[in-house]
Order: sequence, then structure tokens, then C-alpha cells
Amino acid sequence: MMKYIATNIQIAPSGGFKGFGKLGLQGSLATNASLTFSNLMTSVIGVLTIVAIIWFVFLLITGGIGYMSAGGDKSRIESASKRVTNALVGLVVVVISIFIVKLIGYLLGMPDILNFVTLFAKISGTYIVP
Repeated sequence: MMKYIATNIQIAPSGGFKGFGKLGLQGSLATNASLTFSNLMTSVIGVLTIVAIIWFVFLLITGGIGYMSAGGDKSRIESASKRVTNALVGLVVVVISIFIVKLIGYLLGMPDILNFVTLFAKISGTYIVP
């Protein structure tokens, strides 16, 4: 009998495991979990896009000032040119990344991949085809 004492230990709480609800939300928020997640992701993507544009403008201005104040010094001109080039490449990467995500979604059969409400409705099976 003592050999199997570990099997008699109750690990789960008395009412069982309840989980965290939909996406960790409880109550009225649980019914709108996909909308809440969509709003969060939209906000994050929006903030990151704004930060990228501000960084682009900063690098473009500092590169232009560096180019104007180089005074013919080849190393300073090269440094300013690299800064402007990096700013342009960064902005292009941000813009193209949105198109790549949309393309991947289209290829996977999820054309609304950036529309999180529709995506969660399709995944959960509550999506009604228009």
C-alpha cells in the first residue's frame, strides 16, 4: 500500500481547473476577446509604423545636414550618404513587409490576415460568408 502513495495525492484544486477564459479575459471582456486582441494588434502595428516613419525622418534630416556640412570631406559625405540610404531602405522594408504579410495570408487562404476580427471568426467557426 505504501508503494503507491503518490497516486493518492490530489493535485488539482477541489473545483477542478477553470482556465483563464478566452485570451485570459474574464466576464464581459471574454465575449469580445477577438476584438480586444485585434485592437491591441492594430495599435501595436500603428505605433510601430509611426515610430518607423519618425525614425526615417530623423535619419533623413541628420543625413541631409551631415551631407551639407561635410565641406567636401569624402568620409563625412560617405557617412551622410549611408545614413540617407539606410533611412530609405528602412522605410521601404516597413512598407513592403505589410504587402508580404498580405501575400502570405492570401497564399494560405486568409486574405484578411491583417483583419484580426475576421481571422478569429474564421478560426473559431463563427464566420458567416457574405
